Amino acid sequence: MNPQHRAFFNEVVKHTRELNIQKGKTLHAKIIKAGLSSSVYMANCMVNLYAKCGHLPDAELSFDQIDGKDVVSWSCLINAYSQKGGVESSSAVMGLFSRMRAQNTLPNAHTFVGIFNAMSNSCDVLGGRKAHSLAIKTDICWDVFVGSSLINMYCKLGPIDDARQAFDRMPERNSVSWATMVSGYAMHRMAVEAVGVFKLMMQCQQERENEFVLSSVLSALALPEFVDIGRQVHCIAIKDSLVWIASVGNALVTMYSKCGSVRDALQTFEMSSDKNSITWSAMITGLAQSSNSKEALTLFSRMHYCGIHPSEYTFVGVVNACSDIAAIVEGKQLHCYLVKMGFENQIYIITALVDMYAKCGSIDDSRKGFDYLQEPDVVLWTSMIAGFAQNGDNESALSLYGRMEAKGIPPNELTVASILKACSSLAALDQGKQVHARVIKYGFILEVTIGSALSTMYTKCGSVEDGNLVFRRMIARDIVSWNAMISGISQNGCSNEALELFEEMIMEGIKPDAVTFVNILSACSRMGLVERGWKYFNMMSDVFAIAPALEHYACMVDVLSRAGRLIEAKEFIETAKVDHGMCLWRILLSACRNYRDYDLGAYAGEKLMELGSQESSAYVMLSKIYTALGKVDDVQRVMRLMKLRGVGKEPGCSWIELKNLFHVFAVGDQMHPQITEIQAKLQILTKQMIDEGYRPAYD
Repeated sequence: MNPQHRAFFNEVVKHTRELNIQKGKTLHAKIIKAGLSSSVYMANCMVNLYAKCGHLPDAELSFDQIDGKDVVSWSCLINAYSQKGGVESSSAVMGLFSRMRAQNTLPNAHTFVGIFNAMSNSCDVLGGRKAHSLAIKTDICWDVFVGSSLINMYCKLGPIDDARQAFDRMPERNSVSWATMVSGYAMHRMAVEAVGVFKLMMQCQQERENEFVLSSVLSALALPEFVDIGRQVHCIAIKDSLVWIASVGNALVTMYSKCGSVRDALQTFEMSSDKNSITWSAMITGLAQSSNSKEALTLFSRMHYCGIHPSEYTFVGVVNACSDIAAIVEGKQLHCYLVKMGFENQIYIITALVDMYAKCGSIDDSRKGFDYLQEPDVVLWTSMIAGFAQNGDNESALSLYGRMEAKGIPPNELTVASILKACSSLAALDQGKQVHARVIKYGFILEVTIGSALSTMYTKCGSVEDGNLVFRRMIARDIVSWNAMISGISQNGCSNEALELFEEMIMEGIKPDAVTFVNILSACSRMGLVERGWKYFNMMSDVFAIAPALEHYACMVDVLSRAGRLIEAKEFIETAKVDHGMCLWRILLSACRNYRDYDLGAYAGEKLMELGSQESSAYVMLSKIYTALGKVDDVQRVMRLMKLRGVGKEPGCSWIELKNLFHVFAVGDQMHPQITEIQAKLQILTKQMIDEGYRPAYD
């Protein structure tokens, strides 16, 4: 290399190291003027300079002007696109690789590293296998950097077994190889295999644990059964003085949080000397996900006072915390704060906000967030549909799902579960069957979420056989699935079958919860099985250590009341061990009216009046009881009390589905387009009823 070449080369290297694109362009002009641009060596240096400075169009232009491209020329541009990342860059790399092979230039190790890294961002498994085949043919797979990038490609593309084969065949491994394999297993939620590779590494004397491997293996431990292994890894981190590294500390906090050990997560968080925004985000998210939402909000406030700027991930975690406890005031404050911080356009944050407003009952604000995005993704569609369903606006949920289908956006499991809930609430069997057809079309498995939603939909729509068929075909059933099926069967008048299903559940070793006993006691109430009701009520505390709550006391009062054992029900209420307020007296009052035990009914009604009931039905029933007893003064007193307390009777509402269209009717509503014809038909039916001797009962 002559002195002029060397001087230019040194300047190019200097500007590349400093990422000084302006001086680099000036130097490039001098090189062209000096007639040295035809030198492949110098041209490669210029391609490298433009690539490292992020000017890929200039890099490609310089590359295209090289007459005799060598493997270094190709490698410089391929690695530049590979390091940029993204699907478009991956396509560009594969295009360059194809051109390179067409010109009979064999890649070297540096080239393959760029190719495999680029392929990991695509979905082209076949293309990755072809590149792997060429690497084997050219005997380059032995290179540790090529092997590590090959493992990374297979881990990200999906064939994890191919990644393990490549890992096992490596003649030499470095810390990146080990960390990549462990991280790959973690990515696929294969915790046992990830720990296995970690143990294998510890047995290898040439390798020592480092922060990358520890962070990777900790990320794999995301279930409660792995918390003890996580503690062992924690001990290793302390032993090797790696626990003070921020990435390891963050991984430990996340691991303990996901394993449900919040106390350990908080202890690790407090002991961390180098807390960054990721550390705070991990702890806040962990608290929110473990139903410690108030603590999450408190920690976020503390983070703010410490002067730590939250990231978008922090905001997602703390907004989700507001969703869980319906903290609308704090949620709105967070919304203002994240707008101030410039995060209002982040799709993850908008999705969290839509979900938060919907769960807090502010469906209009939720809809504004949804409409703000021009092209919402499936998560946002799901949040909005679930929001409508949770707030009782089931018609809007079905309408929005129809729009989603029309746009060709395939639903996920949560979308299906939410729309099935809407169908259940409306008893819309035809729509529910159409959603079931979509479940089959999209290949969803009948796991807990979808299976439970489907069986619930069918039973609530009165199709018990179809609900039972779905229930039996579920690949796994948890307590929620059993509860849904028991409740559905019972509500359709099949109380015997509901009790048999409960006994089957016990035989299969599924432990019932409080909801199960509400369903079982309700079934006993419908059948008038008082003794069996007492048996199940006592079984709660005696066998399963479940303390009876207000709902169970209410069911037991209903069991006694429906069987006509009203005195026993009154005594049970007066000895109840829970603060029942007005709930139990209300049930007894209704039963007294049905059995015409007006004296006891008056006693129950007066109890409700003393407690300041705001339900119009209590006042109406009590006034009718006094009417039956001939106590006109008491009737007037109850009605005056009702008026004085501002208690109003809620208008009744009903709906019917005809030809895929819902017709909603409310008391006094004159808005239906066919109201004249409907009223005329009702008059005819009323006259026929009177002519046949029907007389309404007013007592």
